[in-house]
Amino acid sequence: MMKRTLLTLSLLTMLMTINSFAYAKPFVFTAIPDQDETALQERFNKVADYLSKALDHEVKFVPVKSYAASITAFRNDDVQLAWFGGLSGVRARLLSEGSQAIAQGVEDPNFKTYLIAHKDVDVIKKSEKIPEGILNKTFTFGSKGSTSGRLMPEYFLRQQFGKSPEGIFEKVGFSGNHSRTIALVQSGAYQIGAVNYKVWAKELAAGKIDTNKVSIIWETPGYPDYQWTIRGDVDKAYGEGFSAKVTKALLSIKDKSILDAFPRTGFIPASNADFQTVLDMAREIGLIDQ
Repeated sequence: MMKRTLLTLSLLTMLMTINSFAYAKPFVFTAIPDQDETALQERFNKVADYLSKALDHEVKFVPVKSYAASITAFRNDDVQLAWFGGLSGVRARLLSEGSQAIAQGVEDPNFKTYLIAHKDVDVIKKSEKIPEGILNKTFTFGSKGSTSGRLMPEYFLRQQFGKSPEGIFEKVGFSGNHSRTIALVQSGAYQIGAVNYKVWAKELAAGKIDTNKVSIIWETPGYPDYQWTIRGDVDKAYGEGFSAKVTKALLSIKDKSILDAFPRTGFIPASNADFQTVLDMAREIGLIDQ
């Protein structure tokens, strides 16, 4: 009898320990690598600290090397939350049933891309339409999976010229991120580039852009872009109502140092329906075939 009691107590202790470990599982998030790694670490380590306190649960930020890697990590449940661009968010949600866009920056429903040019391309002036002078120049997008650095500029280029980028430009490249795009065009390595307007503004304010060497020649119409997306099974893994707590915490960010690092003036609610335009445009030019 004593042995049975001890065995039962031992099993109960083991189950309690297992449950404790399950609950203690860190909540992990990632973000698309749209800027240099130092800027990303600064921004998202602050977010991890903030969320850990707001949720009373350990939260970790895990960097990734590419847009595709952020989507894979989300699909495989290596991360439960991600700061995606419009295109990467749409792709991730298609691959993870029940996942939801839950928050976006105040500025994100009306995002923009700039086309920028090196100073030596002096036949190009800023205009309301994409300047004809970009024809047969060298051009760099950002990442292949970027909304602002690839999808939107390619969509509007195709709309105006009726050709693929390879038919418009002498050479087409992919820099990998917006900071790199600015550096490549400023140096003259590429004559034209497509860049996220927020990264342009942030690097201009930081003194990293020489406007005597590179300038804006066109900007897109507004479109929906960045958002926080959470997996659909978070409540099952972390407890009922956990996803709602995450949403509330993100919408409640007031710390200026966190907001400035994005940069955003605040966060507002988001839904999957907000990004239907992005999905439609990506399908139209063949970046998504689902």
